[in-house]
Amino acid sequence: MNMPLNTSANISDPIEQARYNMIEQQIRPWNVLDADVLELLSVVRREDFVPPACRSMAFMDIEIPLLGSDAKEAVRLGHSMLQPRLEARMLQGLKILPTDRVLEIGAGSGYMAALLAQRAESVVSLEIVPALAEMAQDNLQRAGIANAHVRVSDGSRDAVPEGPFDVIVLSGSVASIPQNLLSMLREGGRLAAIVGQEPVMRFTLVRRTGERFDTTQPWDTIAPRLVGFAEPSDFSF
Repeated sequence: MNMPLNTSANISDPIEQARYNMIEQQIRPWNVLDADVLELLSVVRREDFVPPACRSMAFMDIEIPLLGSDAKEAVRLGHSMLQPRLEARMLQGLKILPTDRVLEIGAGSGYMAALLAQRAESVVSLEIVPALAEMAQDNLQRAGIANAHVRVSDGSRDAVPEGPFDVIVLSGSVASIPQNLLSMLREGGRLAAIVGQEPVMRFTLVRRTGERFDTTQPWDTIAPRLVGFAEPSDFSF
């Protein structure tokens, strides 16, 4: 059952005030207006999915380091949590349905899987870094989310026996979308990723219709790289 959307902050609770400010000052102004998405952000406790040392950063418009304390190094290695407004806008574009079976590549802290699981039938989340996979699964279990599962796997190439999927989400950026992921989409399914090279990357939404894959790129952004995906050669001839 959906919980009612909070329309005002509890000013006596600093965590709830910070959550309200994140939604109203970061996420709504970034063209995230879907009531279901805003409701998710108000009820899924983002602060429970960040490392304890970063709890005060949970609602900031930054990429949060998940392993170690060096934020720049964490982003370079793909060991970071995406900005809340980026996660929210990706969710808005996907329009998750209660019958959707979802594959996520890049579990991170488990927060995106938790958001997806609140709307979808089931979520399989792959994480190439064992320490992050353990963190994500522990966070999901503590949050009482039973329909999302994390395992150690290279999402760029490993087989996923649970497929095909209605939705595939790449929680990070890639230079291009591998064909093997597109082949795991069901008829009518959609894949979301941030595609490109700095300084220009684009949110990319692919929809499958038969053997055709229709692609739109409605907005620009920047996101840390997912580990394991191919990069274009630096050489030119």
